[in-house]
Amino acid sequence: ITSTLSAKIEPTPKGLQIGAMVRNTALANDATILAKYPLVSKAILAGASPQIRNMASTGGNLLQRTRCPYFYDVTTPCNKRKPGSGCSAIAGENRMNAIVGYSEQCVAVHPSDMCVALAALDATVLVKDKAGKSTSIPFKDFHRLPGTTPNLDNNLPANAIIQSIGLSENPFAKNSAYVKLRDRDSYAFALVSVAAALNLSGNKIIEARLASGGVAHKPWRWLEAEQYLKGKTANAATFEAAANIAIKGLKPLSHNGFKVPMLKGAIETALQQCLNR
Repeated sequence: ITSTLSAKIEPTPKGLQIGAMVRNTALANDATILAKYPLVSKAILAGASPQIRNMASTGGNLLQRTRCPYFYDVTTPCNKRKPGSGCSAIAGENRMNAIVGYSEQCVAVHPSDMCVALAALDATVLVKDKAGKSTSIPFKDFHRLPGTTPNLDNNLPANAIIQSIGLSENPFAKNSAYVKLRDRDSYAFALVSVAAALNLSGNKIIEARLASGGVAHKPWRWLEAEQYLKGKTANAATFEAAANIAIKGLKPLSHNGFKVPMLKGAIETALQQCLNR
């Protein structure tokens, strides 16, 4: 099947099309990505190891499953692995788990770094069914929250396959940053990550994008904070206010309350780094 999928990065009238079989290393080092979508490169290079990035495909990256330890421990209940069996993480070891968007059925988080950047940039996912019909899915709608069906990670239709990822032209190339906080400096999944991008006119914010990994079952957009940033002056006080908006109402679990102040600091840092690019 993979031999029928594209491994090319090609321009389109409105942006760029990334074939499902483009390797992560190739995508991170592509000249057009570096020039127009550097946030994607930064996120990819923050993830995994060089060896894994050399082999990992763009389409496969989107379909990663959670790294919740109970999902992989077949001796424990896990609604994602066996629906209806229960969620061991809710009352168990949950320091790596969600602080937003979870349910009583599942508190797992999505592991991808690349997907956080794609969410921030409003990417699209082109899929094809077995009849040959292609459908474009907005990236924000591709991954799911757990709800009552945590066994379903995404909205890829049955008997369909990812063809490519689409990126539209955007004004964020000059001012973007990816901040990833983890237990060790490499080859580790995020406790919290932030993809940030600003469209600036002088020191005025015209538009902002903020997304996070390590906090929810899907890459999480901080839409209220993004809206707040529009029209504001790009400075530390503005960034702190946006971070406070993002963390408002979060519900950490028994062992991951530290993620809330960590997230606040990561958002402020990422936004500040956007100014230093």
